Amino acid sequence: MSEGTPMDQARDGQSPGLGPTFTFTAELWEYEGKGAWIFASLPSKVADDIREITEGRRNGFGSVKVLAVVNATRWSTSVFPDGSRNTFLLPVKKAVRLAEGISEGDAVTFRLELVL
Repeated sequence: MSEGTPMDQARDGQSPGLGPTFTFTAELWEYEGKGAWIFASLPSKVADDIREITEGRRNGFGSVKVLAVVNATRWSTSVFPDGSRNTFLLPVKKAVRLAEGISEGDAVTFRLELVL
């Protein structure tokens, strides 16, 4: 997995309120509890940067609103803190997985735009 780096947010026609953008590759994994949630764990450098940027501005449960992109698919969601892994988790819904032909165990490149 490669760790992402923040990139300057392009302001060319994008909605106000978008913050830094992060690009990273992470493996999809299935939550073993109730439900069939599929997640990607953010690399530690990306998680650290998001923590720093959003200090005092996180939503319920410490979540952070993001716009997520995989290839041609873009969706609004939140990343959620995971204390056991010391990172944030990105839920990847079924519609996205089907649209992009990705599944558990695949290494996927994501782009996240923070919504501040």
